Formats: sequence, C-alpha cells, structure tokens
Amino acid sequence: MQWPDRVWIIGCGNMGGAILQGWLDQGLPANRVTVIDPRPSHLPAGVVARADAPVGMIPDLLLLAVKPQMFDAVTSMLAGTVGARTDLVSIMAGIEASDLRSAFPDAGSIIRLMPNMAVSIGKSPMIFFSNDADSALRSRMTSLFQSLGSPEWLDDEQQMHIATSLSGSGPAFVFRFIESLARSATRLGMDEAQAARLALSMVEGAALLAVQSDDPPGLLADRVASPGGGTREGLNVLDADGRLDALLYEVLEAATDRYRILAAEAKS
Repeated sequence: MQWPDRVWIIGCGNMGGAILQGWLDQGLPANRVTVIDPRPSHLPAGVVARADAPVGMIPDLLLLAVKPQMFDAVTSMLAGTVGARTDLVSIMAGIEASDLRSAFPDAGSIIRLMPNMAVSIGKSPMIFFSNDADSALRSRMTSLFQSLGSPEWLDDEQQMHIATSLSGSGPAFVFRFIESLARSATRLGMDEAQAARLALSMVEGAALLAVQSDDPPGLLADRVASPGGGTREGLNVLDADGRLDALLYEVLEAATDRYRILAAEAKS
C-alpha cells in the first residue's frame, strides 16, 4: 500500500477515529497524520493534534469527518490549504460534490464517502461518489479504503441518499430487528437474557452464511423452510400481503426523504 505523505483528518470522533485506527492498523505511519480537532480525545500515539490548520502546508489527503452543520466553519478554517495534489474526501451526509467543489475549488479531486459504524471492524460498505472519478482515482480510493470494508461506487450522486438510508442507517434497523426478535421470544416464555444471546448469535451466523453463499437471500430462506414446518409458517406471516416489503420500503423512504431535506437545508 502506498500511503499519502501528508494526511489531514478534520474531526476525529467515532467515525473519523475508526477510519484513522483502521489505517494505522494497516500500516499508515502515524507521523504522516495530522488531526485537526479543537477537542481531540484518545488519539493514537505519534499522531499530530492541532486545533487549526497548519499554515503553509497542503495535504495529499484531506478527510472531512465532521457533522454537516460544521461545513461553513471548516471551509473558513481550511481556506488556502487545499491544492491540486489534494484528494478531498468528505463523509458529511447531505453535503454534495458541487458544494464541496465550490468551497474548495483548488482541490485536485472531490470524493464523497458514506461508511457506517462497522468501519471499526473492517466490515462497512464504503460508498463512493465523485465527479472526478477516473480509473486512477477509483483505484487510489479503493486501495486506501478497502481494508475498512467493501468499496461501492455510485454513478449518480442522487443515489447517495438511498445508499445512506440502506447502508449508513441500516445497522440501526438491523439492531432494532434483533431486539424485536429477542423480545418476541421473551413474550413466548424464554428467559430475556438467553433470548437476547440467541438472537445475536443467530443473526451473526445467518449474515455470514448469506455473505458466503452464491445464492440470493430469498432462495436461502426458502431452503431453510420445509413444507408444513415451523419456518414456513413464520415466513408465511412475513410474506402475507407483502407486509415486510411494505414496512421496509416505508422505513427506507422515510430515511431517504429526511436525507434529501437535510441536503436541501445545507444549500440554504
């Protein structure tokens, strides 16, 4: 892996910190990293910490890992510090590529990235979009981030709202599903703690099976279900009148609509 010589990370909270730690674990030299954060905490040894941007320096890689509400403040702080050799990567939800280009016109490339919290275990979908995405840039970004999860490139930036709902918000929906499964088993008479353990273990195994299988999840579900058996009876409830599809469509639609509203508010 050919690491950038000068890496700046703006904001080092949960997501920024997880990305940084993942890179360090893969061999990024800590002395190449500058974290710019007024209140950094628990930074890895060797990483430089600053409250503002260094003067007279231009980063090779600039990761914007702050909340979208801080966009204007970050833009002002970084004025004049981004150059033609800089790959600017933003994980700020709702801040579009055109907004980033307007704020940083001299950047060599502008890339939007949407990870999720599984980046901390190297299992996050890494969803990219860039108007500058030639084959060289895609290869460079894929190489840089693939240790943190599975890279996926979008050709249409408007798909980022849907991808954020599915992948960025998705873990919360899965966690709620696990919780509901365990709670239902408890209502049927199982010990609460035991039901929680079984639900977690089951979902872990099922997810691994789905990832490793060449067959789609729907076919795997049918293979588990024997005619007239308990699994089939449960699937019949889920499948009746398309209720599960309808519910999850509403869930993703609500999240996607909210992300579109936040993007519009960021422009106003």
